[in-house]
Amino acid sequence: MDTHLLRILQILLTEQSVSRAAIKLGLSQPALSNSLRRLRDITGDPILVRGKTGMVPTARGLELLAHANEALNAIERITQPPGAFDPARTTREFHLGAPDYLDAMFLPNIAEILRREAPHAKFIVHPINADYDYAGGLEDGGLDVVIGNWLEPPPQMHMARLFDDEVVCMIGSQNPAAHRELTLKHYLELPHLAPFPHVTARQSFIDGHLASQGLKRNIQMTIPYFGQVAGMLLRTDLIFTTGRQFAQHYVRYLPITILPAPLPFPPMRFYLLWHRRCHSAPEVVWLRQCIAKVAAMLQASLESP
Repeated sequence: MDTHLLRILQILLTEQSVSRAAIKLGLSQPALSNSLRRLRDITGDPILVRGKTGMVPTARGLELLAHANEALNAIERITQPPGAFDPARTTREFHLGAPDYLDAMFLPNIAEILRREAPHAKFIVHPINADYDYAGGLEDGGLDVVIGNWLEPPPQMHMARLFDDEVVCMIGSQNPAAHRELTLKHYLELPHLAPFPHVTARQSFIDGHLASQGLKRNIQMTIPYFGQVAGMLLRTDLIFTTGRQFAQHYVRYLPITILPAPLPFPPMRFYLLWHRRCHSAPEVVWLRQCIAKVAAMLQASLESP
């Protein structure tokens, strides 16, 4: 049974006449009669039988007509390009993987756009940490996209560069070190607060760069969540090395000081990753565009004086 035979079956049962079906399909009557014989052999049923006023479908024939209609409709949906995605009407559930580093400034802006443009959609953020298999999540559909910063992003994924962030130091304004020049020697000696690496068990972005320069900082406390950083700095003598976007968010509201990094770090480069599985899916394309808008807006705010 192929698509051509399915179409003949549908028209024969709809028209209930070999001659009319032949005209509609643009086939000769002998060719259509031959196709009917093939259909009878395949299905084991006469399909059409003679009645008082012409051909009538058998009970099995009526059942086959319903199946043929379903099959041909399904084939048409498969071969047609996807329809336009309407975010205002979608009820889709979107899954984004991201480190909680982005909670303060990036994710709220994404949430604002999604709530405005797709008010009926669901938006689930999955925390990316050392134990989370984000590559597997992208491959099996558990995640639509992942945002993160890598020195070398995974090569097997589709990728878009979102923004670069300058590396700076955060310190509580009550800390005496906040009011003096931060030399490299002083920086390495100060007690540091550091996060667990959020992607792999390897060195973090900061410590990896320091190690490449033959340097090592004095990490005295490690925390699992970036949301704990500000409270720690306000109550201790710790210093925290991070991106300017994250630091500026807290400086607006809390007595925290930003100090320039005492050595040149490469920028913290953030990427958007997705799997080829959903590369052309209209709803995921739309989600990626929303994220790119937020990234462009935040990048512009960093570059403005």
